[in-house]
Amino acid sequence: MYIKKLFKPYMGLPREIYILFISKIINAMGSFVMPLLTLILTEKIGLSDSKAGYYISISGILYIPALIIGGKLADVCGRKVIIAVSNIVGAFLYIIAGFLRPSVTMVYLIMIAGACFTATGPAHDSLVADITNPANRKSAYSLLYMGWNTGYAVGPTIGGFLFKDHLPLVFIGDAATALIALCLIIIFVKETIHIKDEGIAGSERASERSEEGSIVSVILKRPILIFFALILFCYNFVYSQWSFMLPIQVVDVFEDAGAKYFGMMASLNGFVVMLFTPVITKITEKINELMRAVLGGILYTVGFGMLGFVNLLPFFFLSTFIFTLGEIILAISTSPFIANRTPSSHRGRMIAVLQIIMGSGYMIGPLIMGNVLNYVEVKPAWVILGAFVSFATLLMYGLERYDERKNVELNQC
Repeated sequence: MYIKKLFKPYMGLPREIYILFISKIINAMGSFVMPLLTLILTEKIGLSDSKAGYYISISGILYIPALIIGGKLADVCGRKVIIAVSNIVGAFLYIIAGFLRPSVTMVYLIMIAGACFTATGPAHDSLVADITNPANRKSAYSLLYMGWNTGYAVGPTIGGFLFKDHLPLVFIGDAATALIALCLIIIFVKETIHIKDEGIAGSERASERSEEGSIVSVILKRPILIFFALILFCYNFVYSQWSFMLPIQVVDVFEDAGAKYFGMMASLNGFVVMLFTPVITKITEKINELMRAVLGGILYTVGFGMLGFVNLLPFFFLSTFIFTLGEIILAISTSPFIANRTPSSHRGRMIAVLQIIMGSGYMIGPLIMGNVLNYVEVKPAWVILGAFVSFATLLMYGLERYDERKNVELNQC
């Protein structure tokens, strides 16, 4: 009975959501290349650490135009068209890379393929927004988030086994799973660009109605989305240290056993996502998105901030558990909040712009904190980050109070 209640939010969703869920699992199970990118550049191609970092940074920069172009084309040409074309091109480039000897040419193919796969992001989110409504959106995005993490829990592990002696299979396997996942979408999911306005009626969905004009004019009418994205930038800046500062600290504290313990923390992160996403979705179903984002910020403050005061191994695992709960809450809240306040005519472009703002926190976080660590030790740096994300949480709470007052005023009119 409890299990039935736990999964009740996922019952009765549009059939396409379940297809996308299976597609996400398959795609993530074949996610071999990107998790192994650093090792491919250094161990197989033979680049120095600094040169590898340079190419990884360039790859991150390429994601910006990829998102912008992908978002624009998703609104103009259609969601499925962009998903199909971008995935086919990306998979084709991976297959070519799989037949090449490790070289700089392989690096360029990986970078371009990564940009192609990134370009599908706004189209995917727009597709989900088109076929859902405010009542079931959180459950839909939650299910898809869980599906990706379910596949990702095994994908990089399989890639790791193939890496040493079967590098071509890393590329070919990644491409094959991407194409299989794409086939499910092509066959079972209909194009939604022409039906995106269906069911959008009444004042409660006024923000989703199609509009004329540029993306700039649409954003200016919805400044709350920009403020939301800027606060998420701060959250993501801190979260990026999970893969940068935390392994440095763990190796510093536990020396030779540090890498093993960090791997265990990464596994814990994945298992918590799989096990607790339905739980978090159920217990927060009556809480609005902004307040859930506040709760996520609180969990980040505690989870990351406590790393400035711990030395014992159990507390590192406790920290991982706490901030992973925050990760889940934010993951299932961000996309519904954006979708509920974006006109259907501009979904792809809006998602692209906001993803660039929010994702910049991941990109520059390690760069800035790497310089900070030249002047302060890891523990004080965590304290600084804890204070930083607590301030961002206060800003999110202020945004929630503002939005609540605005809604009350609109209801009184």
